[in-house]
Amino acid sequence: MRKFIILLSLFFLLSPIVWAQEPGKVWTQESAKKFSIEEIQRLGLEANGLVLAARSQVNIASAGVVAASAYPNPEVVVMAGPVDRRIPESLTGPMTDQRTVTVNQPIENPFMRSARIGAAEAGVEAGRASLDQVRADLAAQLRVRAYELLLRQEQAALEQSIFDLLKEVHRRIKLNVERGESARFELIRAETELKSVENRKEAARLNAERARVALLQFTAGALPADFEVRASLKDAVALPPLDILRKEIPETNPEIVRLQAEQERTKLRIDQERASVLPSVNVLYSNFQDTQFNANTAGLSVRVPIFYRRRGEIDSAIFDSARIRETLDYRRYEVGQLFESAWQALQIAQRRVEMFESGLIKEAENAVEVAQAAYRFGERGLLELLDTQRVLRGILGDALQARFDLQAAAAEIDRLRAYYPKELIPE
Repeated sequence: MRKFIILLSLFFLLSPIVWAQEPGKVWTQESAKKFSIEEIQRLGLEANGLVLAARSQVNIASAGVVAASAYPNPEVVVMAGPVDRRIPESLTGPMTDQRTVTVNQPIENPFMRSARIGAAEAGVEAGRASLDQVRADLAAQLRVRAYELLLRQEQAALEQSIFDLLKEVHRRIKLNVERGESARFELIRAETELKSVENRKEAARLNAERARVALLQFTAGALPADFEVRASLKDAVALPPLDILRKEIPETNPEIVRLQAEQERTKLRIDQERASVLPSVNVLYSNFQDTQFNANTAGLSVRVPIFYRRRGEIDSAIFDSARIRETLDYRRYEVGQLFESAWQALQIAQRRVEMFESGLIKEAENAVEVAQAAYRFGERGLLELLDTQRVLRGILGDALQARFDLQAAAAEIDRLRAYYPKELIPE
């Protein structure tokens, strides 16, 4: 970009570019606070409501383990009341009261208890995997949005420089027309091109503002309004080799990990339902008191599953386990294909970047320089100069887009393998 402006300034004197955000307010880069990509990810992961909600789900699941580990409480029944006589008082004595206290303590099936606790613990693992997935998705989105903001700002700066150039061209042509050195048709053509470039410049500026607002939205307003991204579209992309990534992603992808935990939980639920068919035992103790007697009795209450053996609940758990297993197999395949697609996109973007940097931009800049010199000596018209500038603008725009596509593909790969600055995230 800077080299492009320097080459153009050989023929036209350009004034320094000042980007006005709104009328009467001038924005300067020094007045804004800069944040790195990692800092933006940290702020977003700390403030975004979806992450906080997913963390609450983990806490809820952890509380479920406490509930599943609790022992059943005893049940105490107290009964009391008067005793009415049916024979004369001379034989029974005076009328009195009687009282009965009964304690019922369930004895839990140890197989059902262990399966229930295991299922609750698997639910915690599933919740943590879901939290990791939300974090990875948000971190990737923040990274892509940050680089999109850089892309839009570069595009806006490009359109601004072209607008300043054509504005100077328009001024010089207008002077030549007034002196009778050029035809008025050249001025009309320059005015038309200037209005077109001005519209593109305004659209690029608005797109940059929209990208800024989108990034603020993903960080839940944690960034200041005048923030700047301390990064570049030319940042190097560092990823492990392809073979390592193919082995790593099925093991670290949060959705696969979550489905594995869900599958374990459904298996334990089957064990829990099957264990519930076994007879359940309650220990009973009862104390009876009246005027003449004080009786203590103890016994067992056994529930025998003869008529209904929880066939419906067991089948439901089996079918649910099959559903999770089939979903897991499909998601393994789908995540693998998503990675292969992201890797191919990364390779394509790298080749495009190399193509632009290997000399294509330089050739377009040289063509503009030649067209400027020819236009200055009257060998070429304004139309030829504008055509070469359009070609250079298109190549520069494509180069910016290729660099952004490279960063976006790398962010997608990091999302699939849940790679983000975890050490900066509070648990």
